[in-house]
Amino acid sequence: MTTTSSRHRESGPADADQRPSAGHVSAADPVTRAEQLAFSPAVESATRKARWRLLPFLMLMFVIAFIDRSNIGFAEDSLEVHAGLGTAAYAFGAGLFFIGYAVFEVPSNLIMHRVGARWWMARIMVTWGIVAALFMVTTGPVMFYVLRFLLGVAEAGFFPGVILYLTYWFPRRTRGQATALFYLGLPIANIVGSPLSGALLELDGALGLHGFQWMFLIEGLLAVLVGVAAVFVLTDRPSRARWLTETERTSLEDVLAAEAAGKQQVAKLSWWQSLLTPRVLYFALIYLTIQVAVYGLTFFLPAQVASITGREVGFLVGLLVAIPWLCALVVNLFVGRWADRRAAYRSTATLMLVLSGIGLAASAFLSEPVLAMAALCLAAIGFVSAQPIFWNIPTGYLSGAAMAAGVGLINGLGNLGGFIAPNLRSWMVTAFDSQAAGLVMLAAAPFLGALLVAGTALFERRDRAARAGSDAPTP
Repeated sequence: MTTTSSRHRESGPADADQRPSAGHVSAADPVTRAEQLAFSPAVESATRKARWRLLPFLMLMFVIAFIDRSNIGFAEDSLEVHAGLGTAAYAFGAGLFFIGYAVFEVPSNLIMHRVGARWWMARIMVTWGIVAALFMVTTGPVMFYVLRFLLGVAEAGFFPGVILYLTYWFPRRTRGQATALFYLGLPIANIVGSPLSGALLELDGALGLHGFQWMFLIEGLLAVLVGVAAVFVLTDRPSRARWLTETERTSLEDVLAAEAAGKQQVAKLSWWQSLLTPRVLYFALIYLTIQVAVYGLTFFLPAQVASITGREVGFLVGLLVAIPWLCALVVNLFVGRWADRRAAYRSTATLMLVLSGIGLAASAFLSEPVLAMAALCLAAIGFVSAQPIFWNIPTGYLSGAAMAAGVGLINGLGNLGGFIAPNLRSWMVTAFDSQAAGLVMLAAAPFLGALLVAGTALFERRDRAARAGSDAPTP
Protein backbone atom coordinates (compact mmCIF):
# COMPACT_ATOMS: atom_id res chain seq x y z
CA MET A 1 0.00 0.00 0.00
CA THR A 2 1.26 3.47 -0.75
CA THR A 3 1.58 5.55 2.37
CA THR A 4 0.34 9.10 2.68
CA SER A 5 3.78 10.39 3.64
CA SER A 6 7.20 9.72 2.15
CA ARG A 7 9.01 9.87 5.48
CA HIS A 8 8.67 7.43 8.38
CA ARG A 9 6.01 7.96 11.02
CA GLU A 10 5.31 5.71 13.98
CA SER A 11 1.58 5.43 13.35
CA GLY A 12 -1.48 7.59 12.86
CA PRO A 13 -2.37 10.44 10.51
CA ALA A 14 -0.20 12.47 8.24
CA ASP A 15 1.61 15.45 9.72
CA ALA A 16 0.02 18.86 9.41
CA ASP A 17 2.40 19.94 6.66
CA GLN A 18 1.66 16.82 4.60
CA ARG A 19 -2.09 16.84 4.38
CA PRO A 20 -3.39 14.77 1.47
CA SER A 21 -5.55 16.40 -1.13
CA ALA A 22 -9.23 16.26 -0.22
CA GLY A 23 -10.09 15.92 -3.87
CA HIS A 24 -8.56 12.48 -4.36
CA VAL A 25 -10.14 10.17 -1.80
CA SER A 26 -9.80 6.47 -2.53
CA ALA A 27 -12.85 4.52 -1.40
CA ALA A 28 -10.85 1.29 -1.78
CA ASP A 29 -8.36 2.35 0.88
CA PRO A 30 -10.12 3.11 4.18
CA VAL A 31 -6.93 4.21 5.93
CA THR A 32 -6.08 6.81 3.28
CA ARG A 33 -9.74 7.80 3.05
CA ALA A 34 -9.94 8.36 6.82
CA GLU A 35 -6.76 10.45 6.85
CA GLN A 36 -8.03 12.63 4.02
CA LEU A 37 -11.55 13.08 5.37
CA ALA A 38 -10.19 14.00 8.80
CA PHE A 39 -8.86 17.29 7.39
CA SER A 40 -12.17 18.47 5.90
CA PRO A 41 -13.51 21.79 7.27
CA ALA A 42 -16.74 20.14 8.40
CA VAL A 43 -14.89 17.52 10.46
CA GLU A 44 -12.60 20.09 12.00
CA SER A 45 -15.61 22.26 12.88
CA ALA A 46 -17.47 19.28 14.40
CA THR A 47 -14.54 18.14 16.54
CA ARG A 48 -13.92 21.70 17.71
CA LYS A 49 -17.54 21.95 18.89
CA ALA A 50 -17.32 18.52 20.55
CA ARG A 51 -14.12 19.55 22.31
CA TRP A 52 -15.80 22.56 23.92
CA ARG A 53 -19.12 20.83 24.58
CA LEU A 54 -18.03 17.45 25.97
CA LEU A 55 -14.47 17.55 27.27
CA PRO A 56 -14.92 20.06 30.15
CA PHE A 57 -17.76 17.95 31.58
CA LEU A 58 -15.88 14.67 31.11
CA MET A 59 -12.89 16.28 32.81
CA LEU A 60 -15.12 17.32 35.73
CA MET A 61 -16.36 13.74 36.05
CA PHE A 62 -12.76 12.48 36.11
CA VAL A 63 -11.81 15.03 38.78
CA ILE A 64 -14.58 13.82 41.08
CA ALA A 65 -13.88 10.16 40.34
CA PHE A 66 -10.22 10.48 41.22
CA ILE A 67 -10.92 12.48 44.36
CA ASP A 68 -13.36 9.83 45.58
CA ARG A 69 -11.02 6.92 44.93
CA SER A 70 -7.88 8.55 46.38
CA ASN A 71 -9.13 10.76 49.24
CA ILE A 72 -8.43 7.95 51.71
CA GLY A 73 -4.82 9.16 51.58
CA PHE A 74 -5.98 12.13 53.66
CA ALA A 75 -8.07 9.97 55.99
CA GLU A 76 -5.36 7.38 56.71
CA ASP A 77 -4.50 8.67 60.19
CA SER A 78 -8.15 9.33 61.10
CA LEU A 79 -9.23 5.86 60.00
CA GLU A 80 -6.46 4.36 62.11
CA VAL A 81 -7.74 6.22 65.18
CA HIS A 82 -11.50 5.91 64.67
CA ALA A 83 -11.81 2.64 62.72
CA GLY A 84 -8.78 0.72 63.97
CA LEU A 85 -7.04 0.47 60.57
CA GLY A 86 -3.35 -0.39 60.72
CA THR A 87 -0.91 0.29 57.88
CA ALA A 88 -1.30 -3.16 56.32
CA ALA A 89 -5.12 -3.03 56.58
CA TYR A 90 -5.13 0.43 54.99
CA ALA A 91 -2.92 -0.71 52.10
CA PHE A 92 -5.03 -3.84 51.52
CA GLY A 93 -8.29 -1.90 51.58
CA ALA A 94 -6.89 0.83 49.32
CA GLY A 95 -6.10 -1.85 46.75
CA LEU A 96 -9.43 -3.71 47.03
CA PHE A 97 -11.06 -0.93 45.03
CA PHE A 98 -9.23 -2.17 41.96
CA ILE A 99 -10.38 -5.77 42.34
CA GLY A 100 -14.04 -4.79 42.06
CA TYR A 101 -13.09 -2.30 39.37
CA ALA A 102 -11.28 -4.92 37.25
CA VAL A 103 -13.98 -7.60 37.51
CA PHE A 104 -16.79 -5.35 36.24
CA GLU A 105 -14.92 -3.24 33.66
CA VAL A 106 -15.68 -5.31 30.56
CA PRO A 107 -19.40 -5.90 31.19
CA SER A 108 -19.86 -2.23 32.07
CA ASN A 109 -18.21 -1.08 28.85
CA LEU A 110 -20.23 -3.52 26.73
CA ILE A 111 -23.44 -2.23 28.33
CA MET A 112 -22.42 1.37 27.56
CA HIS A 113 -21.67 0.40 23.95
CA ARG A 114 -25.26 -0.87 23.72
CA VAL A 115 -27.28 1.67 25.71
CA GLY A 116 -25.19 4.81 25.15
CA ALA A 117 -22.95 6.94 27.31
CA ARG A 118 -25.49 9.44 28.59
CA TRP A 119 -27.55 7.22 30.90
CA TRP A 120 -24.81 4.76 31.72
CA MET A 121 -22.33 7.44 32.81
CA ALA A 122 -25.06 8.99 34.94
CA ARG A 123 -25.72 5.60 36.60
CA ILE A 124 -22.04 5.11 37.31
CA MET A 125 -21.60 8.50 38.95
CA VAL A 126 -24.70 8.36 41.11
CA THR A 127 -23.93 4.90 42.50
CA TRP A 128 -20.27 5.60 43.17
CA GLY A 129 -21.18 8.90 44.86
CA ILE A 130 -23.51 7.10 47.24
CA VAL A 131 -20.88 4.48 48.12
CA ALA A 132 -18.18 7.16 48.50
CA ALA A 133 -20.34 9.05 51.01
CA LEU A 134 -20.91 5.86 53.04
CA PHE A 135 -17.23 5.80 54.01
CA MET A 136 -18.16 8.38 56.63
CA VAL A 137 -19.68 5.58 58.75
CA THR A 138 -16.70 3.20 58.53
CA THR A 139 -16.43 1.33 61.85
CA GLY A 140 -13.65 -1.18 61.24
CA PRO A 141 -11.41 -2.97 58.74
CA VAL A 142 -14.13 -5.30 57.39
CA MET A 143 -16.50 -2.45 56.60
CA PHE A 144 -13.62 -0.52 55.02
CA TYR A 145 -12.78 -3.50 52.82
CA VAL A 146 -16.40 -3.96 51.73
CA LEU A 147 -16.89 -0.29 50.86
CA ARG A 148 -13.62 -0.09 48.91
CA PHE A 149 -14.64 -3.15 46.88
CA LEU A 150 -18.13 -1.74 46.24
CA LEU A 151 -16.68 1.62 45.22
CA GLY A 152 -14.67 -0.20 42.56
CA VAL A 153 -17.78 -2.07 41.37
CA ALA A 154 -19.79 1.17 41.22
CA GLU A 155 -17.12 3.09 39.31
CA ALA A 156 -16.22 0.22 36.95
CA GLY A 157 -16.62 1.28 33.37
CA PHE A 158 -16.26 5.01 33.87
CA PHE A 159 -12.72 5.48 32.63
CA PRO A 160 -12.73 2.90 29.79
CA GLY A 161 -16.20 4.19 28.96
CA VAL A 162 -14.79 7.67 28.40
CA ILE A 163 -11.89 6.31 26.33
CA LEU A 164 -14.45 4.45 24.19
CA TYR A 165 -16.72 7.50 24.08
CA LEU A 166 -13.91 9.68 22.71
CA THR A 167 -13.54 7.29 19.75
CA TYR A 168 -17.19 8.06 18.89
CA TRP A 169 -16.36 11.75 18.56
CA PHE A 170 -12.71 12.31 17.64
CA PRO A 171 -10.76 10.93 14.65
CA ARG A 172 -7.38 9.52 15.53
CA ARG A 173 -5.44 12.58 14.35
CA THR A 174 -7.15 14.69 17.06
CA ARG A 175 -7.82 11.99 19.65
CA GLY A 176 -4.43 12.25 21.35
CA GLN A 177 -5.05 15.88 22.24
CA ALA A 178 -8.67 15.19 23.22
CA THR A 179 -7.59 12.35 25.52
CA ALA A 180 -4.83 14.53 26.97
CA LEU A 181 -7.39 17.25 27.74
CA PHE A 182 -9.61 14.68 29.47
CA TYR A 183 -6.57 13.48 31.43
CA LEU A 184 -6.13 16.97 32.82
CA GLY A 185 -8.74 15.76 35.28
CA LEU A 186 -6.01 13.72 37.01
CA PRO A 187 -3.74 16.64 37.99
CA ILE A 188 -6.73 18.94 38.51
CA ALA A 189 -8.23 16.37 40.91
CA ASN A 190 -5.08 16.54 42.97
CA ILE A 191 -4.63 20.30 42.65
CA VAL A 192 -8.23 20.92 43.76
CA GLY A 193 -8.88 17.74 45.71
CA SER A 194 -5.80 17.84 47.92
CA PRO A 195 -6.50 21.28 49.45
CA LEU A 196 -10.25 20.48 49.52
CA SER A 197 -9.74 17.21 51.37
CA GLY A 198 -7.23 18.83 53.71
CA ALA A 199 -9.63 21.71 54.43
CA LEU A 200 -12.58 19.38 55.06
CA LEU A 201 -10.50 17.44 57.59
CA GLU A 202 -10.22 20.67 59.56
CA LEU A 203 -14.02 20.73 60.01
CA ASP A 204 -13.41 18.16 62.73
CA GLY A 205 -16.11 18.49 65.38
CA ALA A 206 -18.56 20.57 63.29
CA LEU A 207 -22.13 19.33 63.89
CA GLY A 208 -20.66 16.40 65.82
CA LEU A 209 -18.88 14.88 62.82
CA HIS A 210 -15.21 14.08 62.46
CA GLY A 211 -13.24 15.82 59.73
CA PHE A 212 -12.86 12.64 57.67
CA GLN A 213 -16.66 12.16 57.80
CA TRP A 214 -17.22 15.62 56.32
CA MET A 215 -14.69 14.85 53.61
CA PHE A 216 -16.33 11.59 52.51
CA LEU A 217 -19.87 13.03 52.71
CA ILE A 218 -19.30 16.20 50.69
CA GLU A 219 -17.05 14.66 48.06
CA GLY A 220 -19.46 11.73 47.60
CA LEU A 221 -22.48 14.00 47.15
CA LEU A 222 -20.60 15.98 44.47
CA ALA A 223 -20.50 12.80 42.35
CA VAL A 224 -24.26 12.30 42.73
CA LEU A 225 -25.01 15.85 41.58
CA VAL A 226 -22.72 15.65 38.55
CA GLY A 227 -24.19 12.24 37.68
CA VAL A 228 -27.65 13.73 37.43
CA ALA A 229 -26.30 16.56 35.26
CA ALA A 230 -24.70 14.01 32.86
CA VAL A 231 -28.13 13.09 31.51
CA PHE A 232 -28.57 16.62 30.21
CA VAL A 233 -25.01 17.38 29.04
CA LEU A 234 -23.73 14.27 27.24
CA THR A 235 -24.79 13.20 23.73
CA ASP A 236 -24.33 9.55 22.75
CA ARG A 237 -23.01 9.95 19.18
CA PRO A 238 -22.54 12.64 16.50
CA SER A 239 -25.66 11.47 14.65
CA ARG A 240 -27.75 12.54 17.68
CA ALA A 241 -26.05 15.90 18.26
CA ARG A 242 -28.52 18.69 17.55
CA TRP A 243 -25.72 21.16 18.27
CA LEU A 244 -23.93 20.03 15.07
CA THR A 245 -25.05 20.94 11.55
CA GLU A 246 -26.19 18.16 9.23
CA THR A 247 -22.95 18.45 7.23
CA GLU A 248 -20.86 18.26 10.38
CA ARG A 249 -22.72 15.20 11.63
CA THR A 250 -22.42 13.36 8.31
CA SER A 251 -18.78 14.26 7.73
CA LEU A 252 -17.70 13.23 11.23
CA GLU A 253 -19.57 9.92 11.02
CA ASP A 254 -17.95 9.25 7.61
CA VAL A 255 -14.39 9.69 8.85
CA LEU A 256 -15.02 7.57 11.95
CA ALA A 257 -16.56 4.81 9.81
CA ALA A 258 -13.54 4.90 7.47
CA GLU A 259 -11.19 4.56 10.44
CA ALA A 260 -13.13 1.55 11.70
CA ALA A 261 -12.95 -0.06 8.25
CA GLY A 262 -9.18 0.46 8.20
CA LYS A 263 -8.79 -1.30 11.54
CA GLN A 264 -10.74 -4.29 10.28
CA GLN A 265 -8.23 -4.71 7.45
CA VAL A 266 -5.78 -5.69 10.20
CA ALA A 267 -8.02 -7.63 12.58
CA LYS A 268 -11.77 -8.14 12.61
CA LEU A 269 -12.49 -9.28 16.15
CA SER A 270 -15.64 -10.00 18.12
CA TRP A 271 -15.83 -8.63 21.66
CA TRP A 272 -14.90 -11.99 23.22
CA GLN A 273 -12.02 -12.56 20.77
CA SER A 274 -10.51 -9.23 21.80
CA LEU A 275 -10.30 -10.50 25.39
CA LEU A 276 -8.07 -13.38 24.29
CA THR A 277 -5.86 -11.49 21.83
CA PRO A 278 -2.19 -11.46 22.95
CA ARG A 279 -1.79 -7.88 21.81
CA VAL A 280 -4.61 -6.66 24.05
CA LEU A 281 -3.06 -8.48 27.02
CA TYR A 282 0.27 -6.86 26.14
CA PHE A 283 -1.42 -3.43 26.22
CA ALA A 284 -2.90 -4.32 29.61
CA LEU A 285 0.58 -5.13 30.95
CA ILE A 286 1.84 -1.73 29.78
CA TYR A 287 -1.05 0.01 31.49
CA LEU A 288 -0.47 -1.97 34.68
CA THR A 289 3.11 -0.67 34.91
CA ILE A 290 1.83 2.90 34.55
CA GLN A 291 -0.81 2.44 37.24
CA VAL A 292 1.71 0.97 39.69
CA ALA A 293 3.59 4.26 39.41
CA VAL A 294 0.43 6.39 39.62
CA TYR A 295 -1.11 4.80 42.70
CA GLY A 296 2.14 3.92 44.41
CA LEU A 297 2.72 7.65 44.61
CA THR A 298 -0.87 8.91 44.96
CA PHE A 299 -1.96 6.88 47.99
CA PHE A 300 1.12 7.86 49.99
CA LEU A 301 1.88 11.33 48.64
CA PRO A 302 0.26 13.30 51.51
CA ALA A 303 2.27 11.32 54.08
CA GLN A 304 5.43 11.65 51.97
CA VAL A 305 5.08 15.42 51.62
CA ALA A 306 4.33 15.71 55.34
CA SER A 307 7.53 13.78 56.07
CA ILE A 308 9.56 15.98 53.70
CA THR A 309 8.25 19.21 55.24
CA GLY A 310 7.95 18.04 58.84
CA ARG A 311 4.27 19.08 59.08
CA GLU A 312 1.00 17.34 59.92
CA VAL A 313 -1.37 16.34 57.10
CA GLY A 314 -3.85 19.17 56.66
CA PHE A 315 -4.59 22.18 54.48
CA LEU A 316 -0.97 23.33 54.07
CA VAL A 317 0.25 19.85 53.18
CA GLY A 318 -2.70 19.61 50.78
CA LEU A 319 -1.45 22.74 49.00
CA LEU A 320 2.06 21.30 48.75
CA VAL A 321 0.71 17.97 47.47
CA ALA A 322 -0.93 19.93 44.64
CA ILE A 323 2.45 21.17 43.31
CA PRO A 324 3.49 17.98 41.42
CA TRP A 325 0.04 17.77 39.88
CA LEU A 326 0.11 21.41 38.82
CA CYS A 327 3.41 20.79 37.02
CA ALA A 328 1.90 17.71 35.35
CA LEU A 329 -1.13 19.72 34.22
CA VAL A 330 0.98 22.40 32.52
CA VAL A 331 3.23 19.92 30.70
CA ASN A 332 0.32 17.68 29.66
CA LEU A 333 -1.25 20.60 27.80
CA PHE A 334 1.62 20.48 25.31
CA VAL A 335 2.57 16.81 25.16
CA GLY A 336 -0.69 15.56 23.65
CA ARG A 337 -0.61 18.21 20.92
CA TRP A 338 3.04 17.39 20.19
CA ALA A 339 2.27 13.68 19.82
CA ASP A 340 -0.74 14.33 17.55
CA ARG A 341 1.12 16.71 15.24
CA ARG A 342 3.98 14.28 14.72
CA ALA A 343 2.01 11.05 15.10
CA ALA A 344 4.74 10.16 17.61
CA TYR A 345 2.69 8.27 20.18
CA ARG A 346 5.12 5.46 20.88
CA SER A 347 8.31 7.51 21.31
CA THR A 348 6.59 10.23 23.35
CA ALA A 349 4.97 7.75 25.75
CA THR A 350 8.31 5.95 26.14
CA LEU A 351 10.11 9.18 27.03
CA MET A 352 7.44 10.21 29.54
CA LEU A 353 7.63 6.86 31.33
CA VAL A 354 11.42 7.07 31.58
CA LEU A 355 11.09 10.53 33.16
CA SER A 356 8.53 9.15 35.64
CA GLY A 357 10.88 6.35 36.68
CA ILE A 358 13.75 8.79 37.17
CA GLY A 359 11.57 11.04 39.32
CA LEU A 360 10.32 8.22 41.55
CA ALA A 361 13.81 6.79 42.04
CA ALA A 362 15.33 10.21 42.80
CA SER A 363 12.63 11.04 45.35
CA ALA A 364 13.70 8.01 47.37
CA PHE A 365 17.14 9.46 48.13
CA LEU A 366 16.73 13.23 48.16
CA SER A 367 16.35 14.70 51.66
CA GLU A 368 16.49 18.40 50.74
CA PRO A 369 12.80 19.44 50.51
CA VAL A 370 13.02 21.49 47.28
CA LEU A 371 14.92 18.78 45.39
CA ALA A 372 12.64 16.04 46.73
CA MET A 373 9.56 17.98 45.58
CA ALA A 374 11.20 18.53 42.17
CA ALA A 375 11.67 14.76 41.82
CA LEU A 376 8.02 14.16 42.71
CA CYS A 377 7.04 16.75 40.09
CA LEU A 378 9.07 14.89 37.46
CA ALA A 379 7.41 11.60 38.41
CA ALA A 380 3.91 13.11 38.12
CA ILE A 381 4.73 14.83 34.80
CA GLY A 382 5.91 11.52 33.37
CA PHE A 383 3.02 9.24 34.22
CA VAL A 384 0.29 11.85 33.73
CA SER A 385 1.54 12.73 30.22
CA ALA A 386 2.21 9.11 29.21
CA GLN A 387 -1.31 7.82 29.82
CA PRO A 388 -3.40 9.72 27.23
CA ILE A 389 -0.74 9.11 24.58
CA PHE A 390 -0.67 5.41 25.41
CA TRP A 391 -4.42 5.07 24.74
CA ASN A 392 -3.92 6.10 21.11
CA ILE A 393 -2.06 2.83 20.54
CA PRO A 394 -4.80 0.27 21.47
CA THR A 395 -7.66 2.41 20.14
CA GLY A 396 -5.83 2.57 16.81
CA TYR A 397 -6.09 -1.23 16.60
CA LEU A 398 -9.58 -2.11 17.92
CA SER A 399 -13.05 -1.11 16.73
CA GLY A 400 -16.73 -1.58 17.61
CA ALA A 401 -17.66 -4.05 20.34
CA ALA A 402 -14.08 -5.37 20.31
CA MET A 403 -12.89 -1.91 21.31
CA ALA A 404 -15.49 -1.71 24.08
CA ALA A 405 -14.39 -5.05 25.52
CA GLY A 406 -10.68 -4.59 24.82
CA VAL A 407 -10.45 -1.13 26.36
CA GLY A 408 -12.40 -2.40 29.37
CA LEU A 409 -10.00 -5.31 29.79
CA ILE A 410 -6.88 -3.16 29.36
CA ASN A 411 -8.12 -0.65 31.90
CA GLY A 412 -9.41 -3.31 34.31
CA LEU A 413 -6.27 -5.43 34.33
CA GLY A 414 -4.05 -2.37 34.20
CA ASN A 415 -5.74 -0.83 37.21
CA LEU A 416 -4.81 -3.87 39.24
CA GLY A 417 -1.64 -1.84 39.56
CA GLY A 418 -3.64 0.17 42.06
CA PHE A 419 -3.97 -2.99 44.16
CA ILE A 420 -0.37 -4.07 43.66
CA ALA A 421 1.28 -0.68 44.30
CA PRO A 422 0.25 0.09 47.91
CA ASN A 423 0.72 -3.49 49.04
CA LEU A 424 4.07 -3.84 47.26
CA ARG A 425 5.28 -0.55 48.70
CA SER A 426 4.10 -1.48 52.20
CA TRP A 427 5.82 -4.90 51.95
CA MET A 428 9.10 -3.38 50.75
CA VAL A 429 9.10 -0.74 53.50
CA THR A 430 8.49 -3.42 56.15
CA ALA A 431 11.00 -5.89 54.71
CA PHE A 432 13.84 -3.37 54.43
CA ASP A 433 12.73 -0.95 57.16
CA SER A 434 13.14 1.84 54.63
CA GLN A 435 10.73 4.17 52.84
CA ALA A 436 13.29 4.49 50.05
CA ALA A 437 13.04 0.76 49.31
CA GLY A 438 9.34 1.10 48.52
CA LEU A 439 9.91 4.00 46.13
CA VAL A 440 12.77 2.27 44.34
CA MET A 441 10.59 -0.78 43.73
CA LEU A 442 7.82 1.42 42.34
CA ALA A 443 10.30 3.25 40.10
CA ALA A 444 11.03 -0.02 38.28
CA ALA A 445 7.45 -0.11 36.94
CA PRO A 446 7.57 2.90 34.57
CA PHE A 447 10.99 1.83 33.29
CA LEU A 448 9.51 -1.56 32.40
CA GLY A 449 6.53 0.18 30.84
CA ALA A 450 8.84 2.27 28.65
CA LEU A 451 10.48 -0.89 27.29
CA LEU A 452 7.09 -2.46 26.57
CA VAL A 453 5.80 0.65 24.78
CA ALA A 454 8.92 0.71 22.61
CA GLY A 455 8.17 -2.93 21.76
CA THR A 456 4.87 -1.98 20.10
CA ALA A 457 6.96 -1.07 17.03
CA LEU A 458 6.74 -4.78 16.17
CA PHE A 459 2.94 -4.54 16.01
CA GLU A 460 3.13 -1.61 13.63
CA ARG A 461 5.28 -3.57 11.20
CA ARG A 462 2.81 -6.47 11.23
CA ASP A 463 -0.12 -4.10 10.69
CA ARG A 464 1.53 -2.52 7.65
CA ALA A 465 2.15 -5.97 6.23
CA ALA A 466 -1.47 -7.00 6.86
CA ARG A 467 -2.84 -3.89 5.15
CA ALA A 468 -0.54 -4.48 2.20
CA GLY A 469 -2.06 -7.95 1.81
CA SER A 470 0.96 -9.95 2.95
CA ASP A 471 0.76 -13.36 4.56
CA ALA A 472 2.10 -12.09 7.88
CA PRO A 473 0.03 -13.60 10.74
CA THR A 474 -2.26 -11.33 12.70
CA PRO A 475 -1.26 -11.32 16.39
